[in-house]
Amino acid sequence: MTYRAPVEDLAFTMRHVAGLEESIAEGLYPDLSVELVEQVLEEAGRFASERIAPLNAPADRTGARFADGQVTTAPGWKEVYTAWAEAGWNALPCDPEWGGQGLPTLVQTACVEFWNASCMSFALGPLLTAGAVEALTAHASEDLKRRYLEKLVSGEWMGTMNLTEPQAGSDLNAVRTRAERAGDGTYRITGSKIFITYGEHDLTDNIVHLVLARLPDAPPGTRGISLFLVPKFFVNDDGSLGARNDVRCHSIEHKLGIHASPTCTMVYGDAGGAVGWLVGEENRGLACMFTMMNNARLAVGAQGVAIADRAYQQALSYARERRQGRAPGAGEGMSPIADHPDVQRMLLTMKATTHAARGICLMTAAAIDRSRLAPDAEARRKAHELASLLTPVAKAFSTDIGCEVASLGVQVHGGMGFIEETGAAQHLRDARIAPIYEGTNGIQAIDLVLRKLPLSDGTTVRGAIAEMRKVGARLVASRDEAFGATAARLREAVEALDDATSFLLKALSGNSPADALAAATPYLRLFGIAQGGTALAMAALAASEARAAGDTNPAHAGRIALARFFAENIATGARGLAQTVMTGASALADAEAALAG
Repeated sequence: MTYRAPVEDLAFTMRHVAGLEESIAEGLYPDLSVELVEQVLEEAGRFASERIAPLNAPADRTGARFADGQVTTAPGWKEVYTAWAEAGWNALPCDPEWGGQGLPTLVQTACVEFWNASCMSFALGPLLTAGAVEALTAHASEDLKRRYLEKLVSGEWMGTMNLTEPQAGSDLNAVRTRAERAGDGTYRITGSKIFITYGEHDLTDNIVHLVLARLPDAPPGTRGISLFLVPKFFVNDDGSLGARNDVRCHSIEHKLGIHASPTCTMVYGDAGGAVGWLVGEENRGLACMFTMMNNARLAVGAQGVAIADRAYQQALSYARERRQGRAPGAGEGMSPIADHPDVQRMLLTMKATTHAARGICLMTAAAIDRSRLAPDAEARRKAHELASLLTPVAKAFSTDIGCEVASLGVQVHGGMGFIEETGAAQHLRDARIAPIYEGTNGIQAIDLVLRKLPLSDGTTVRGAIAEMRKVGARLVASRDEAFGATAARLREAVEALDDATSFLLKALSGNSPADALAAATPYLRLFGIAQGGTALAMAALAASEARAAGDTNPAHAGRIALARFFAENIATGARGLAQTVMTGASALADAEAALAG
């Protein structure tokens, strides 16, 4: 089944959920119009659907291949990547000073969904390059920027992020890769890294590695980690490539999914040490890397949305064609399984949760833009805190939804979903990595509860909940009977979130971190349901107003029905999650005894 980029849905969500029109009216995006954004989405959707998507299934079967230290990507990969970069897609969000187009994160996030839905393995390389560009733009010396940024921005070169080591997964305190001062302003890097996405490949002439390492006199823990730029090939003063650096790919992983994305074990320093250049300050590398990781976490959230939408599209197409049994009220003969109520429930769950996660990701992107572009410092500060609050939710909730929707997609296919030829299984295999990398979803939940809820003494999260309540009030004021019980169910979900938030803030202020840690994951899910339901309601309200004004677009009725389904079938779980947050931790007191059995 071919992929159709949901351009209209993305544009509508950007306008009515993420506040695109208001931002343009405020002058936040001075060179942008709704029409221009829609044109960008149309072109991106066309490239994703027509050029990238046909590679997805064949590349999954072929995978990336490793031999004699070289990685060969799947057939057609290099040609399409070159065309993608030459079309300017890699430069979309980057600073015009270095050849970028300077478009907002909101537009970039929408396009990231298209690239990942068409082929997640393909999109992973550019995702890491975008993070490298952001880290270098924010923290590198002028010489490093001049030498590397233009070609990273254009996509002529690609970037990587080197954090993980065999003994140091999520715990960067345990990083052992070493850096020695060379006396000439450079450093010699020795050690190894694992799980390095696109650490070696044949798509570009050079690869720019950003590597975490520890200096000999560094303080212990994460306070003693520095960040270094380590190119595959040295770059001469005239921009041409020089000799090969002392870095190599030792092997690539054989993975559950994303087969066409080379996941590499990298070795630095076989011949005395790879030459690296410091990014930022010594022993302050984690702050630089988090610039890159925060960019990547929102993009990974968009990956979850992307895989969910691709799985939903395929499941819907199959359900409309597959005939089995007789649906209630049907005439003679077998009915399409899409007419059976339980299949309809699965399809609606897939679509509603996908759209809810999409709304959260785009709202997060808009908050990031406002944190950078708002005209006054206080507005930027508030937007930064809102973006910080929403980022772990966007990453974790959306990637969980990606897995759940892809799993439902297999279920809709029945036995055929378990057969690789249908393609439904690939979506589930690919989706499964997203809750793990760029900070596991458990870590995202801990970050949300321990670091983000206390921002401004809880004012930021209280403000977010207040905005949800405003949407609920608009639902109450609406006289559109098509909403059913949407207002009541959404109000209950938001109140449940408010209760759980109060409990956690009290636990944190009372120095009860165990209660907060135990409740972190269900709290994040609760937040995602309330925020996602609010996003769907905002879209539905806009659709209802458009219909009242005479707009006959049939998509409007679907948006209202989708918000109602989410509120009446999914948001109803919010109160149970709140109870888990507030009382579930006590059961962990007996965890040792329970697990011993």
